[in-house]
Amino acid sequence: MPPLPKDPIILLSFTNMQLRDNYKSLTEFCKAFMIEEKYIVDKLSAIDYQYNSNTNQFI
Repeated sequence: MPPLPKDPIILLSFTNMQLRDNYKSLTEFCKAFMIEEKYIVDKLSAIDYQYNSNTNQFI
């Protein structure tokens, strides 16, 4: 599996695309990429995006 993007904006786009196309939840996405949810949540909250489980995306 390729490494996750380090740039937060690119990470946001990549994560939302993966959530939309391949994963039913952030938990499932993080397990597949072997990364802690806290890392993604913290990285994206730094640019004012929060995970919404109802829409399964960062908004």
